[in-house]
Amino acid sequence: MTTGLWGRAGQQDFRSRVRGTLLGSAIGDALGAPLAALSLDAIRAAHGSEGLTAPAPAHGRRGSITAATQLTLFTVDGLIRAHVRRDTGAWHPPTDLHRAYRRWAATQHDWGPDERRKDNGWLAREEWLYARRSPDRACLTGFADEALATLAQPKNPTDQGAAAATRSAPFGLLVGWEPALVLQLTVECAAQSHGHPSAYLSAGAFAVIVHGLTRGASLDSALQQALGLLGSRPGRQPVTDALQRAVAAVPEGAPSAEIVESLATGDGRSAEDALAVAVYCALVAEDVPHGLRLAVNHGGDSTATGALCGALLGALHGETALPGAWLADLEGRATLLELADDFALEMTQGPTLHGPAADSPVWPARYPVG
Repeated sequence: MTTGLWGRAGQQDFRSRVRGTLLGSAIGDALGAPLAALSLDAIRAAHGSEGLTAPAPAHGRRGSITAATQLTLFTVDGLIRAHVRRDTGAWHPPTDLHRAYRRWAATQHDWGPDERRKDNGWLAREEWLYARRSPDRACLTGFADEALATLAQPKNPTDQGAAAATRSAPFGLLVGWEPALVLQLTVECAAQSHGHPSAYLSAGAFAVIVHGLTRGASLDSALQQALGLLGSRPGRQPVTDALQRAVAAVPEGAPSAEIVESLATGDGRSAEDALAVAVYCALVAEDVPHGLRLAVNHGGDSTATGALCGALLGALHGETALPGAWLADLEGRATLLELADDFALEMTQGPTLHGPAADSPVWPARYPVG
C-alpha cells in the first residue's frame, strides 16, 4: 500500500469502506436474526414465497443486532488498542484482541459497566451492549479465562461454527498490512474460541477477502488471493472447497434460495458453509439489499451468512450503497459509526494521536492499553 492512499480522497474512500464493512455486517446480522432457527420452508410459511425481504423484529425490536456484531465492535476496539500499544514497545496484537474479547465476555454476565475498571475504555461503558444476543457457546467458553490459546493448542478444537468468522471483518481493514499477516493474525485470534481448522481458516480467508476489497480489488481478485494464501495451510481443504463451490454456482442460473442451500455440505451451520453462502451471494448481488436477502433466506446460519455477506458488500461498495431505511432502524448505529471513524483515524493518523509528539490525553483515555 502506497503512502498516496492517505491523501484526502484516499482517506475518504477508506473511511467509507470501513463504515460500509461494519455497518453492512451489522445490517446483515440484524436481517438474519429473526430467521436464525428456521428452515427454508418455515421462513416461506412465515414471510411468503420470497422469504424475508426487510428487517423484522428479533430480540424485542426491529434492527436488533446479535453477539456477532457485539464481538465485531470489540474486535475493532482491540485492533485500535494494539496499534496504540506499539508506542510502549510491547507489540503483540493477539493479546490485545483477547483482552477485548474478555471485555465482551463481561457484558454477557455483568449487569452493566464496571466504573472501577479504568482500562475498559469507552466501548465497554456502552450500556446497550450489556445484553445477551444468542452468544455462541464456544465464544463464552473461549473467553472465560485469561489463558491465551495458540494454533498448536487452540480453544474448543472441535468447534466448526461460524462465530469466529463473523467477528473477523475488522482484520481485513488493516490495509497497511500485507495479506499474509492479516491471515495469520486472524487465524490466531479465531483460535481463541474456535480451534477447528475449518473455523479459523474460514475466518482468515474471509478477512483476506475483505482486505482485498478494502484495497480496491475486485471480489474475484480478492477471492483468488485468499485461495492462494490458504494453499500451504494444514486443514485448508474444506475452506478452499467451499470458496470454489461459491464461484462454481454463479453460472448455474438465476440466484435462488435453492442454489444457496445447495452450497452447504452439512446442516449449513459450519464456518465454511457460511463463508460459501456469503461469497456466492456477494458475487451475484444486484445491489446490497438483493445480496442480503439472498444471504439470509435459507435453513442455515442466517445471522452468520447475513453478517459475512454484508461485510463483503460494504467493503466492496462503501457505506453509500447500504439501504438507508435499514440503517435507520439499526440498533447501535451511532456506536458503530463512532468506532468506524476512530478506526479510520487510527489507521491513517495514529502517530499524531498517541505518538511521541502527541500532547493530548484523549486518545489513550479512549483506548487504554493497561
